[in-house]
Amino acid sequence: MSTAEATDKKVKRRLVFDNRSPSFEDFLLKQQGQAVDLTKANPDKLPYLPTPALGSNSWGQGAKYFIEVYGCQMNVSDTEILNAILLKSGYERTMDKDEANVVFLVTCAIRENAETRIWERLKYLRHYRTKLNADTPPLIGVLGCMAERLKTKLLDDRLADIVCGPDGYRSIPHLISLASSEYQNGVANVMLSADESYADIMPVRLDASHVSGWVSIMRGCNNMCSFCIVPFTRGIERSRPIDSIVDEMKYLSEQGVKEAYRDTSESTYYLNSGEGSGTNLSNDGFRTVYKAKQGGRRFTELLDKVSLINPNMRVRFTSPHPKDFPRELLHLIAERPNLCKSIHLPIQSGSNSVLERMRRGYTREAYLNLVEEMKRIIPNVWISTDIISGFCGETEREHEDTLDMMEKVQYDMAYMFAYSMREKTHAHRRYEDNVDDKTKARRLDEIIQSFHRIAKKKNQGLIGTEHTVLVDSVSPAPKSKHGTRFSGRTDGGHKAFLRTSDDLALSNGDFVNVRVDAATSASLTATVLSKL
Repeated sequence: MSTAEATDKKVKRRLVFDNRSPSFEDFLLKQQGQAVDLTKANPDKLPYLPTPALGSNSWGQGAKYFIEVYGCQMNVSDTEILNAILLKSGYERTMDKDEANVVFLVTCAIRENAETRIWERLKYLRHYRTKLNADTPPLIGVLGCMAERLKTKLLDDRLADIVCGPDGYRSIPHLISLASSEYQNGVANVMLSADESYADIMPVRLDASHVSGWVSIMRGCNNMCSFCIVPFTRGIERSRPIDSIVDEMKYLSEQGVKEAYRDTSESTYYLNSGEGSGTNLSNDGFRTVYKAKQGGRRFTELLDKVSLINPNMRVRFTSPHPKDFPRELLHLIAERPNLCKSIHLPIQSGSNSVLERMRRGYTREAYLNLVEEMKRIIPNVWISTDIISGFCGETEREHEDTLDMMEKVQYDMAYMFAYSMREKTHAHRRYEDNVDDKTKARRLDEIIQSFHRIAKKKNQGLIGTEHTVLVDSVSPAPKSKHGTRFSGRTDGGHKAFLRTSDDLALSNGDFVNVRVDAATSASLTATVLSKL
């Protein structure tokens, strides 16, 4: 609906903006009778409804907000954008929920378990503000993918006052004001955008002391894998201009960040408008379900530029699709010392028939050829993956194909999950979720056990070798020991717990040379030989 919906005509109204209604900008235009510019992260300067703060340069007037972040690193990036918008608008972030005027949950919808956690949290927050903190109850805002997927369902039963999808964060100061005044039955902005990338907003980091930083280079996804909800919660692909990404990387370098992650729902398909010849798919065994764009500035060019900003700052990228690894990208990773030799290469299933049902656009043979080429061009490359157990119609033979794929690739890290059907997806429309939970759990356990066996053997093969580790965690040692415990990550991505002498002072952000002493499937234990 595009106008207020009255459940209590005298007091409580609801306001919802979605892709079937006039836009939020249209609403403001109708209220003010003048043009509205939402292209800048300055909501405090936008025309708006009359409020007590009218004429002030600060919307928030010192009101405090508290944020809980769930799900993937894209949500961390989104939260840092939200931070910038709210701080610019006069709000203050608090780390104490009891001080907050607004509590935000930045949510995930990729699996049912993720949403279940949010529902339980919302029920607790309803109890918190009606029973535990009834004198000064905060507004509750649900943001992100779950907000986009469920829309007004989250406003029912007063579980939330504000619902906002990933493309509507610029409107949040407005939504807070609306929910605080005449729309006490909730407000929602769940309109998806074809061009919003927040490229003009410099994110405000959640933890400025952390040695790693995340940079979002594009939003949305066009792949339409049959199991995935992302295209429906984050919209179509759109890339940030290269210059804005380079500027953000320079800013992180100036802030002392030692490791930067390029993060999107599909990072290696980055394509910014402009001149260029584009690139081919990884090999002849890959295809797309959509018409591929031609020309433009590709991910290899972007990675080339950001790797030159600071040779002492590591650069990683996450969430690629296997189809988007042209040979020139692999050679660039091999040649640049600060481009980490770790690649996330989601396989999802090792069965050709399952991959076809998943609409992944490749065969196991094409994937294995790509892995072979990666290992040839990038010696000692560290490969991680995603695996789904029990997808629609999966047979025992198809499951065994996945186990066989794990043996062939020898993954260093894997994110493994039982299949969870999501509404709106191709699988929801075309297939039946007919693998029972017991079978899913058993197959998932076999996948997990296989991974740990392989990873433990690989990691133990590193004993006695030397590596460069970035120290990213300093904490007190367990009660049974004295001193401080340090840990960090190798270039490949292995978690390393560090042993060091008392005369070698370490701190977050230090690069150290270490020798591996012991290993499990998940981590290394190493002795620090020297600071670099």
